[in-house]
Amino acid sequence: MPPPHVVTDIDGNIYHTITVGDQFWLAENLRTTHYRNGDPLPNVTGPDDWAILKTGAYCAYLNLPENAAVYGYLYNGHAIHDNRNICPAGWHVPSGAEWETLIRFLGGELVAGGKLKEAGLGHWENPNTGADNCIGFTALPVGYRNESGVFGNQYISAIFWSSSGYNDDHQWYRYMYYNYEGIYRDFFHNKQHGFSVRCIYDYVKGTPGKE
Repeated sequence: MPPPHVVTDIDGNIYHTITVGDQFWLAENLRTTHYRNGDPLPNVTGPDDWAILKTGAYCAYLNLPENAAVYGYLYNGHAIHDNRNICPAGWHVPSGAEWETLIRFLGGELVAGGKLKEAGLGHWENPNTGADNCIGFTALPVGYRNESGVFGNQYISAIFWSSSGYNDDHQWYRYMYYNYEGIYRDFFHNKQHGFSVRCIYDYVKGTPGKE
């Protein structure tokens, strides 16, 4: 069964959904401050505190609530791997393979970033190459928080966690830039980093017994 057009997380935040091929995605970045079971996620603002984290945490870019309202929160990699799950019920952080499925449907890595990025220069730096947001994914350039707790790249890049680990300290993520239409994959940044999260539905169209 496909998801409803509107989904609510445990905090009461409302998200719209989009259909992309056989997948269902949320159309906005995650904004929850709790795990699915109601346990709170720590909001860690200080850079020194952020740098020593070994468990899940979140923050707004520059710790400004107005940034969270537009871009969603940044979550560290420890939050992604917590079995309490940060996505709404019925949803999860996409695996590397699920990202690959999305990208193939959109024509491959060289062009899919443009199809995912919000069009125009309302949030992205000029020239926002190739951006047409043709599926309504509306990727926004919130940037990141690094392992030292320093923020960077607002208006420049959109970076999304996957749930697929590379090793104990690193996991795969996907990123887009303002001046390229591609979407790229890397594992260089460790779990101390804060990136955006975009959730995917637990089932795809055609899954036996789910339609």
